[in-house]
Amino acid sequence: MNFITKLKAAFGNPAAMQKTHVDNHTEAIINDIEHQPFALSDDNVLYAGLNELGGYFFFQTVIVGTFHTKTKNGATLKLIGNDFELLLNSDMMELESDHSNVSNRSISKIDFQLEEIDVVKIDKSKIQQLILNCKKDTITFERYHSDEEEE
Repeated sequence: MNFITKLKAAFGNPAAMQKTHVDNHTEAIINDIEHQPFALSDDNVLYAGLNELGGYFFFQTVIVGTFHTKTKNGATLKLIGNDFELLLNSDMMELESDHSNVSNRSISKIDFQLEEIDVVKIDKSKIQQLILNCKKDTITFERYHSDEEEE
C-alpha cells in the first residue's frame, strides 16, 4: 500500500480505510500460517498443493479468510494459466467450512479432482489466476508472488 493511501486512511477516508483493512487482513493470515500462500483474493488466502493417492490426482486447497460455505452441490475451480484454462470439480459434493478462533476468519478445505494428463499444468509459475465458484460465491484469486520467487 502506498504512502498516500495510508495518509488518507489516517485522516478518515472510508475508501482508504477499507483498503487498509483488506491489506492488513490478508497480511495477518499470511503471517499466522508458516506455509507459503498459493494465491490471494481481497479477503482470502489460498494454500494449495498437488497430491496423488492410489493413482488418482488431487489439487488440495485450503482457503483461509472470510469465505464460508456449507453446500451439498460441490465447488469448481478454474485455473487460468499462460496458455491454458482448466476447470476442476471438487471431489466431494458436500462441503462445510470450519470456524476459526480468529474473528472473521474461516477455514475451508476443498480437494479438486485432476486428470493425470493435466498434472503438468499445475505449476505455480504457469498459473496466473484461480476462480472459485461455490454456491453463489465467486472468488478470484491472483497468484501470490513471494520474495523468494524473485531471488
